[in-house]
Amino acid sequence: MNRRASGVAKRAGRFGAASRPAFLPGSASSPATMAAASGLGPAVALGLALAAQPAAAQQGNKGGSVLPSVTVTATRVEQPSFDVPAAIDTRDLDPATVQQPGVNLSEVLGRLPGVTVRNRQNYAQDLQVSSRGFGARAAFGVRGVRLLQDGIPFTMPDGQGQTGLFDLDSAARVEVLRGPFAALYGNSAGGVLSLFTAPAPHEPGLRAYGGAGSHGAWKFGLGYGGPFAGDSAGAVLNASRFETDGYRDHSRTRRDLLGARLDWGEDTDSRFSLTATLLDQPETQDPLGLTREQLDEDRRQAGAGALAFDTRKSIDHRQVGLSWERRLGERDTLELRGYAGDRQVRQYLAFSGAAPSSSGGVVDLDRAFGGVGAQWTRRLPLAWGPASFTLGIEYDRMAERRKGFVNDMGVAGDLRRNEMNTVWNFDQFAIAEWWFAERWRLAGGVRHSRVSFDVDDDFLTPVNPDDSGSRSYSATRPVIGLLYALNDAVNLYASAGRGFETPTFAELAYRPDGQPGLNFGLDASSSKNYEIGIKVQMARATRLNLALFDTETRDDIVPDANVGGRTTFRNAARTVRRGVELGVESRFGSGFAGYLAWTWMDAEFRDYRSLSGEDLSGKALPGVPKSSLYAELEWRHAPTGFVTALEARWNAKVFVDDLNSESADSFSSVDWRLGYDWRGRGWRVTPYLRVDNLFDSDYVGSVVVNAANGRFYEPAPGRSVFAGVEASYRF
Repeated sequence: MNRRASGVAKRAGRFGAASRPAFLPGSASSPATMAAASGLGPAVALGLALAAQPAAAQQGNKGGSVLPSVTVTATRVEQPSFDVPAAIDTRDLDPATVQQPGVNLSEVLGRLPGVTVRNRQNYAQDLQVSSRGFGARAAFGVRGVRLLQDGIPFTMPDGQGQTGLFDLDSAARVEVLRGPFAALYGNSAGGVLSLFTAPAPHEPGLRAYGGAGSHGAWKFGLGYGGPFAGDSAGAVLNASRFETDGYRDHSRTRRDLLGARLDWGEDTDSRFSLTATLLDQPETQDPLGLTREQLDEDRRQAGAGALAFDTRKSIDHRQVGLSWERRLGERDTLELRGYAGDRQVRQYLAFSGAAPSSSGGVVDLDRAFGGVGAQWTRRLPLAWGPASFTLGIEYDRMAERRKGFVNDMGVAGDLRRNEMNTVWNFDQFAIAEWWFAERWRLAGGVRHSRVSFDVDDDFLTPVNPDDSGSRSYSATRPVIGLLYALNDAVNLYASAGRGFETPTFAELAYRPDGQPGLNFGLDASSSKNYEIGIKVQMARATRLNLALFDTETRDDIVPDANVGGRTTFRNAARTVRRGVELGVESRFGSGFAGYLAWTWMDAEFRDYRSLSGEDLSGKALPGVPKSSLYAELEWRHAPTGFVTALEARWNAKVFVDDLNSESADSFSSVDWRLGYDWRGRGWRVTPYLRVDNLFDSDYVGSVVVNAANGRFYEPAPGRSVFAGVEASYRF
């Protein structure tokens, strides 16, 4: 073996190459990785790290070491994230380390830099997830960030996804990819968020879990995991119910979630995986946003129109996915996957929509969707350094019957809209990576995407003419990254690429002029993304990631106005996002561990005029905090399994509209948690208690960008308590 190959082998061994074949699902279930970060020099960053950083190593990890993490998201080949020229983070979701009810993704992503997850306290609109500012515009659901679970998309072909589908109770880890390499996933500019189900244990077992807390919240679930049909197959099954009265008036919620995964294979060279997700969320009340006056008067009240029009949403979602992975000889791997599902949504908005030319105040969607994909990977042990390349294609399609009715004070009335919406995408991609010298690695790829929208209008009246139409978007987007191994503990990298993002059907749904029909005047946005960073792993006890990024977007899709839950959108000629991300994870010894995540970002319009002609250039992008900080200090007593931690966060103020006329104030909040991990005679019991917003601070948890009549604010709860326990037994 030459010096280059031996150097690579040494690094792979030290930084945790997977012990199972890379193409087998669920083989990388590592502890949390620290996030990319930047702006301060490494020496300053390390000084900050000693203040607060998290422990994500598994119980039993000796010597206070931080284990290396493995990623499959960045380049689709399993490898140490330390050796990837991209900002990517992993968090382990073992119940002994999380101490959370497992209801919202915001519970586990708060410690990652560059990612903002805002819990609206409004389950009718889902979480607000943004990556480096992309997605902050979303009035509901997730845009600008691709969502995957076990490689199966939870994002529709138009780019809209829902985090409520994620089954956190059966998950082993979550990966978050930011920056240029996200473009290799297609119609997404900001990032990729992937959840991975825990593999079935070698011994069959049952588990029950539940808890209760403030605001009438409670959750209960049952799960099973284990092998069957000998050792050739394994299954994980999980079902749960969550209910809450909500922090605010008119925010009651019930969510039933079922997740299942079945893996089987007759030999080590072939593996099938079947996944299923079912979500039933009926009559979820929507409290809407508040004005500043309402916020100061009574932060727990519902917004104007919420009670009169009984604003609410019902969701019924079913989805299955199937993948097959096959080793073709020593160097080649083939993966085939497909998925299908349906989703019904009925939403009551805060206005009647009774005008003959209106689209109605009740939205009724009946959606069928599915897709297929294939990728082939070849590993090449070249004489001058190992390499691999991947070729793939993906096709996804969604057909949606969209109806609109008059909202007659909370009752669906006359028909105002009836159309069939269809969107499909066909993408081709190529990804390659190569250790072309002992300390140099080149990685990158290119993806071509075509996304087509089509509308057949079946509601024709004298005041509502035929609004049928179609629009297609296409782009070819390259990405390249270069990594230099300064030594076995320090990697430097740089990457660049172009991003592509189409409007979603929800963003096309309404025209800014108030007339019926879709807003086909919206263009797709395109972005140029640059990133440089450093990754440090010191004595295997501290991990530091630092990244600087620069993004310029043309035709950025931004909210124009949000009225009663109905949002219209338009294009901003040019926006920029520049910033620094710092993430540090360390074990200090004597059971102490800590985590630090800091993000600073300058996001603003560079060329944009309002509908009235006012120049908004230089204004901050609404919904994006300029700075945020998360710090965590944990102490774990390994002999007994006791753990306790303080989690603190600070966010700068957030502008709520394009004019920057108002803002949600900066805030700080401290959470406290404790837990216990007891094991014996096949049992594992993990009780926990957490107190969120320990000092009962009043702050705004999320904002509705450009909301009409100043209804921008969605307040966060005061001091809240939740206690729970999980008990499992292995036969």
